[in-house]
Amino acid sequence: MAIRIDLDVQLAKQKMGVAELADAIGITPANVSVLKNGRAKAVRFTTLDAICRVLECQPGDILSWAPDDD
Repeated sequence: MAIRIDLDVQLAKQKMGVAELADAIGITPANVSVLKNGRAKAVRFTTLDAICRVLECQPGDILSWAPDDD
């Protein structure tokens, strides 16, 4: 699957760290890191909603699709 998560870009734009985002959205810093590093297999809509609310962005600012490099 070639869904990319660009959470690190949005965090940098807002000058926010993983721990600060985790605290603001109510999940562990470890789970934010999994998302940030692109290792997540799924994301709940409620989590995506909270991320977008805190970072003041759209889901498309965080998620993107690219074809596989097969």
